Amino acid sequence: MEGGHVLDFRHEVIGRGHAERLVPLIAELADGGRAASIFVGCGPGSFAGVRIGVAAARALALGWGIPAYGFSTLALVAAAAAGEIAAEGGALVVMEGGHGQWFVQPFAADLSPRADLRSLLPDEAILADDALVVGNRAEPFVARRGTGRALSALPDARAFAALPPAALFADPSPIYGRAPDAKPMVAA
Repeated sequence: MEGGHVLDFRHEVIGRGHAERLVPLIAELADGGRAASIFVGCGPGSFAGVRIGVAAARALALGWGIPAYGFSTLALVAAAAAGEIAAEGGALVVMEGGHGQWFVQPFAADLSPRADLRSLLPDEAILADDALVVGNRAEPFVARRGTGRALSALPDARAFAALPPAALFADPSPIYGRAPDAKPMVAA
């Protein structure tokens, strides 16, 4: 990024194969992706995809001797709709959460979070009263609730420049959004 503009990016929606596709995507970027710092989406999202992305960012930062910073996927989705969110005075970001749940987080007009990220069943999620709903589950959310305006969106690096500085954090690590499915074995 230079002067608030993304110089180069790759955006692909894939179901599986994150690990196999990530490093070649980085290699296709200008200068092989080499930069003064790395910014990585830390989730929530695909369990494996988030872990792969964060691990790759941290490894490249270590190898290149540069800092790495993380940000929330929901904050990036909000940044993509910054103009609409500012005009509306805020919005709720709703993304697929797996296991029948949705990741939800409300954002203020300035894109600061108004509450923590939550993983909720749809009937509980629709109790939120934001008029504008953004994300890949925005349309089902508004249809289920019966009111509001849906703006369908996926995370996209081109929205990164709209993220407020407070959305970035050092030492990126995965944001899972809900408790793990696996449970530790109980000793006999």
